[in-house]
Amino acid sequence: MATYIYQHKNWPHFTWEDTAINTLFGEVRNLQGRIAGQMSAVGFSAKEETSLTTLTLDVVKSSEIEGETLNEQQVRSSIARRLGIDVAGLVPADRNVEGVVDMMLDATQNYAQPLTENRLFGWHAALFPTGHSGMYKIEVGRYRTGVMQIVSGAMGKERVHYEAVAPLLVKSEMDVFLQWVNEETKLDPVLKAAIAHFWFIIIHPFDDGNGRIARAISDLLLTRAENSPERFYSLSSQILIERKRYYDVLQTVQHSSGDITEWLVWFLNCLKNALLEAGNIVQNVLRKAEFWNKHEHTPLNERQRLVLNKLLDGFTGKLKSSKWAKIAKCSPDTALRDIKDLIEKGILQQEQEGGRSTNYELMDEIHPKNN
Repeated sequence: MATYIYQHKNWPHFTWEDTAINTLFGEVRNLQGRIAGQMSAVGFSAKEETSLTTLTLDVVKSSEIEGETLNEQQVRSSIARRLGIDVAGLVPADRNVEGVVDMMLDATQNYAQPLTENRLFGWHAALFPTGHSGMYKIEVGRYRTGVMQIVSGAMGKERVHYEAVAPLLVKSEMDVFLQWVNEETKLDPVLKAAIAHFWFIIIHPFDDGNGRIARAISDLLLTRAENSPERFYSLSSQILIERKRYYDVLQTVQHSSGDITEWLVWFLNCLKNALLEAGNIVQNVLRKAEFWNKHEHTPLNERQRLVLNKLLDGFTGKLKSSKWAKIAKCSPDTALRDIKDLIEKGILQQEQEGGRSTNYELMDEIHPKNN
């Protein structure tokens, strides 16, 4: 008796209820067109900044879904350098950051190129440059040769949630998958992105990193759907928000006989929410551009520009002189001088709320919208 979807005779023939997804699908396509229209009306620098912000979010949040925290400034700097975007405050990036950025940029900037076995192996090797996942040595840059199980529970009381395709079948399963990804079909690319994500997760071809690679494949196919390497929304950011439901739906549908309606509904809803959130990203970028246009001729040092950009990007917590010193890597006295200078120039002000320590905020009514 078949336990998992890939054990059924009709695998990998997926079915779904059109009536359950048609409205959602139409809304997603409409939102994609609306965002493309909005971005075509903004200047080049604002468009570039929006894409940089979105790509940074995608890399950081995709890793966060797997419990790995990447330094956002390193990610942003790495992407900016590779795309030739001129931004202030670039910092060196760790090797693991560079690897994740390598994969994401290859997926989105080279979206028209075929997705091949060697390309996937390159992505996997980039994710695990040391050949280890944490403390454990894994098979890198090739398909797994061992059994893959998703388990939970204490040792001796483990519960197997899912057992992926047998290792001897991984190669043949991936050959079929890659042929389907690359062939021209009548299936809309957005639906193809949804199905590819699920299909890849079901095969689970690698020792580790399958989730991040599945999301990169979705991004590649969504980029193909829009026929543009510019990214203005982050699917991974939304998946992180809906992470519990993401895993719940995967667990349910992996036991189906081939009907993936529930997965498609979830994916399209998640994508719709990501597209709606993109409006906030665009507005924040436009506010930031407005701020810097206003202060184009204001004399500012690099420390001030660095911290102001952090404030404009959505600074978490209160800005104190001690935090300024830490961010700008300067002495407390230098931080205080920088802050007082910005107050005199009408850029910063003390927060009205009292307290033991003094907090500062932007004087301009240009604050990023955080939902």
